[in-house]
Amino acid sequence: MNNYYIIHGSFGSPFGNWFSWMYKELEKRGSKVTIPQFPIGVNYQNYNNWSKLLKCYLDLGLINQDTVFIGHSIAPVFISKFLIQNKIKVSKLIFVSGFNNVYGINEDYDTVNKSMYVENVEEIHKYCDNIICIYSNNDPYLKLEYLENFADEVGDKKEIIKNGGHLNEESGYDKFEEILKYID
Repeated sequence: MNNYYIIHGSFGSPFGNWFSWMYKELEKRGSKVTIPQFPIGVNYQNYNNWSKLLKCYLDLGLINQDTVFIGHSIAPVFISKFLIQNKIKVSKLIFVSGFNNVYGINEDYDTVNKSMYVENVEEIHKYCDNIICIYSNNDPYLKLEYLENFADEVGDKKEIIKNGGHLNEESGYDKFEEILKYID
């Protein structure tokens, strides 16, 4: 049986967007679900701090070949970098509004996201062969080309949601029905 990790984005929380809803949907199916709260804020949110927290789950044996990661916004590239650096094979990756090496959102986001970026992101295919990228055609924070480039580099399957914004609560996504078709 798969175990699921839902990873929030920059300045996020386990209780924002559609994460609580997703948690309940997965629990109804009998799945084990974890939504960690990663350190947020300009002085705390960086790859080293986030990876230390995720490494605790790894060291306990809770991240393994039965793990499915669901990540939003900066989380997909963070997850990719973590799996590549630690050489961890997982069952599936579901990436929502993912991007890599994008600057210009605003100064605080650029500062906290910078350490998450990875040059060899396509290497994620060594550690997972079932990667789904879901993004919108009208994201207010990221140009469509950035979302498409990331999906082209890492995705085995892609889904574009028309007029979904950043696929977050601000865009009306406190539930995310479309993602359920990718859950086993």
